[in-house]
Amino acid sequence: MKIKASTVTKSVLLFALAASVAACNQNKTADKPAAAASTTTSAATHEIVFINQDTLVAKYEYFNDMSKRVEDKAKAAQADVQSRQQAIQRQYAEYQKEAATMPADKRAATEQQLQRKGQEFQQYQQSAGAQVQQDQANEQNKFYEKLAAFTKAYAKEKGYKMVLTFTRASTGMLYGDPSLDVTADVIKRLNDDYAKDKK
Repeated sequence: MKIKASTVTKSVLLFALAASVAACNQNKTADKPAAAASTTTSAATHEIVFINQDTLVAKYEYFNDMSKRVEDKAKAAQADVQSRQQAIQRQYAEYQKEAATMPADKRAATEQQLQRKGQEFQQYQQSAGAQVQQDQANEQNKFYEKLAAFTKAYAKEKGYKMVLTFTRASTGMLYGDPSLDVTADVIKRLNDDYAKDKK
């Protein structure tokens, strides 16, 4: 059972960020005062902004703590499975040493017992893997909900109609004007909120 928790979690981040694109129908340009409408260089008047996913993954403390939790659970499950597997292998090795001198009925009973233990181990291994995957899914859902709620509130506050994301691994967005990049502000606010939640 090899589980790469951080890889799974990081791949889901792209989906989570893309899915959190927020549409905010607030204050149409026609309703804004003429002075506000003419100030197009201010970041607050942009309707579409973007977040650098690579930077967010590296600097958002909640995401990094979540990744570590998932990874630690996967490692613990892996260690437990390996420990159980080694115990069964030792029992089998002992049986092989003594099999030639065992009475036939004891040999048959031991073989049945080892076979049963092997089947139980396979079931346990599958169950442990499923539990790790469930834990990952739960963490990713919590992360998505947290990020989507933040993005929606952030877009509403700033008057953005869309929040995009990009990463070097994806060619969905090849260029964005730096004035549309809200990554630093988003990370600061997310980390500030997370620091308050941890208290």
